[in-house]
Amino acid sequence: MKQILLCVIVWALVSGFSAAAQEPFETDVIKTSAGDLKITFIGHGSLMLAFGGKVIQVDPFGRVADYSRLPQADVILITHEHFDHLDLNALDMIRKDHTAIVLTETCTKSVSGGIVMKNGDVRTVEGLEIEAVPAYNIVHMRSEGQPFHPKGVGNGYIVTFGDKRVYIAGDTENTPEMKQLKTIDIAFLPMNLPYTMTPEMVADAANAFRPKILYPYHFGNTATSRLVDLLKDNKDIEVRMRRME
Repeated sequence: MKQILLCVIVWALVSGFSAAAQEPFETDVIKTSAGDLKITFIGHGSLMLAFGGKVIQVDPFGRVADYSRLPQADVILITHEHFDHLDLNALDMIRKDHTAIVLTETCTKSVSGGIVMKNGDVRTVEGLEIEAVPAYNIVHMRSEGQPFHPKGVGNGYIVTFGDKRVYIAGDTENTPEMKQLKTIDIAFLPMNLPYTMTPEMVADAANAFRPKILYPYHFGNTATSRLVDLLKDNKDIEVRMRRME
């Protein structure tokens, strides 16, 4: 009887997740000087961008989407090696023979043929200028002296689409490097406690580098309403909420 009950529970969970994965994803269209940038909000830390006939997938993660049903990528950006950002099965589904995979050095232990970018590097990949921004913890630790994301390992990425600069921060806190960024049009900042930022940290960073549009993403159960409240008086920053748990 216990086995039957367990099977029913598992089936319900899988069926529920499957149904959720098939729901239409939210999308936004951003006008740029070189045409429309379409942003599809897959979930968690996963995004899909379409621009100039190319598809850019960010941190594909199979628990939030059936990647066999999504477009294969011309460019894939991997921010770091954790399983919910570097999912080899999802990667294989969207990788073509000539897909450019931009990743960190630690990711090369699992992925071959990628383009390694270190913190501070700038590369042009498939006609897109990409900058690697440090992504790391200052406060939140696994244990004393052991941050969830050590400095010098993970990347955030700034990708230029026409006259728009899009910053996808990866797993990070409000680092000095982030707060010194300039001319960011769109920013994706993580708020998944205890691994990344509190709403207060996100607000601190946003007030420092002042993106025109701010998308909290990869926020788990963190209260997004708190961030909206913290930034309500800053009329220069538009906070947009999307399904990105």
